[in-house]
Amino acid sequence: MVNVNTVVVGASAGGVEALRVLIAGLPADFPAAVLVVLHIPAHTPSQLHSILGRAGSLPVTSAEDGEAIVAGHVYVAPADRHLLVEDDHLRLTRGPKENRVRPAIDVLFRSAAYSLGPRVVGIVLSGMLDDGTAGLWAIKDQGGIALVQSPEDALHPSMPESALLHVAVDHTLPVAAMPALLTKIVHDTTGAIPHAESAEKRGIEIRIALKGNGLQEGIMQLGPISANTCPECHGVLVRMQEGSIVRYRCHTGHAYSLQTLLADVNEKIDTTLWNALRVIEERILLLREMEQTALAMQDNVTAQQCAEQAHATEQQVQRVRELVLNDALFGRTFVAREGL
Repeated sequence: MVNVNTVVVGASAGGVEALRVLIAGLPADFPAAVLVVLHIPAHTPSQLHSILGRAGSLPVTSAEDGEAIVAGHVYVAPADRHLLVEDDHLRLTRGPKENRVRPAIDVLFRSAAYSLGPRVVGIVLSGMLDDGTAGLWAIKDQGGIALVQSPEDALHPSMPESALLHVAVDHTLPVAAMPALLTKIVHDTTGAIPHAESAEKRGIEIRIALKGNGLQEGIMQLGPISANTCPECHGVLVRMQEGSIVRYRCHTGHAYSLQTLLADVNEKIDTTLWNALRVIEERILLLREMEQTALAMQDNVTAQQCAEQAHATEQQVQRVRELVLNDALFGRTFVAREGL
């Protein structure tokens, strides 16, 4: 029987205020470490540690690679770095993005589950799409405890809803009620038994995040090859399934949930159509310039040919423009709610 001594928290859109409420409610003598991942742009230095440090009584710092995990301390993932747990230490890495982001919640949760097993509580807060679901499943699979913010309490409920759909969550509650529950949980003991088979594959994914060498670490052992390819690097994707959760990882290491893969594919279609529209319009401009050049040279035959081609192209370009502006093609209702 062991005591919980590490709490891992993941948040995205709408997560700053939720994190402030959570950290503000934890007592100064809270006997566990708290590790936080919030989706932030890579090019923007994170000030989250300063914001959370002013919110409550626990010390809050930006995580540093290799530092020991200390109870009663809050560690925040910096911009453009995955935060992982390795034994009882923190690791930072620029490993492959997962669910299109770095830092990614699933990377932290998965590594904490692998290293600490039943000593972990995982919390999914407000956010879009579904980062955190697979990681929370891993925490439960390794004997840990899963908490999820009530969707009606979240500014963006997609991440909590996804976790509730796929994970046997222990507690669903508003953020304001979490500190009291966490204080009780970390003093209790738990003895759930981790699953060794899942842990072996989980170790491969953790090493990929740390070292960025998917082929060397055995990524092709994680599942069958998919018909889809990685939107980021166009590498081969393998399909992985844990419970009802389906995920993909390419041979260079990028990882996607089903929802994130769809969002990325939609984005690529959107970019491709806009590029097509640009090229077609450039053709029209060139044909009109050729027409004017031919007229200046009194080459009426060539001028007429260019004018006819330009007119025909103008008639056809409208079809592409209609596709670009078609909300239904991209499932805008879904993406607007679920996209990052």
